[in-house]
Amino acid sequence: MSLRQELSSWAFPPSLSTAPIPMIGSQAPSTPQLSFPPAPGKPVLIAFLRHCGCPFAEKTFLSLRSIASSHPSITCIAISHSDRPSTDHWLAAIGGAGDVRVIVDPERETYAQWGLGVSSLWHVLSPWSMWSVVRLGREEGIWNRPTESGSRWQESGAFAVDGEGVVRWGGSAERADWIPDFEEGLRVLEGKEES
Repeated sequence: MSLRQELSSWAFPPSLSTAPIPMIGSQAPSTPQLSFPPAPGKPVLIAFLRHCGCPFAEKTFLSLRSIASSHPSITCIAISHSDRPSTDHWLAAIGGAGDVRVIVDPERETYAQWGLGVSSLWHVLSPWSMWSVVRLGREEGIWNRPTESGSRWQESGAFAVDGEGVVRWGGSAERADWIPDFEEGLRVLEGKEES
């Protein structure tokens, strides 16, 4: 890990043409790496992560991994836009993937198909996001890790998709410090809560 790699994470990535964010009740977008409806007809929770090294990506992943281990009837997928070696190194540092399927999408094509593009300066550096970094570190011991690849400007998001491939919950992050409530997504998939 070099200073150059860390600094490059602050460079704006190339803009991609993004589709609209999938609406609740619409068919989930399919890409070569993530196709719907899911083959076994199992519901899916999906996390589109910020860069590997981001404490909010780590908290999001740990939450998804916990759901995956306790709910085998749900397929849990995390999508990383950091490259494969960086993603693997980060996963090893946070205790492994567990039962989460990890898709590596350094070209951010799957992100773009789900409406997740490049965020704004305010999205990343708002005072609330900066305070959340400190709070997450102090309260849970989750701090920034080295960023070997990926961009701090990539939007994140999370979705729940039913066994028919229909989006039932989720959306894009409002700010960089957004942590998805996967328990809520799970309740929607189980029919215990309205989407």
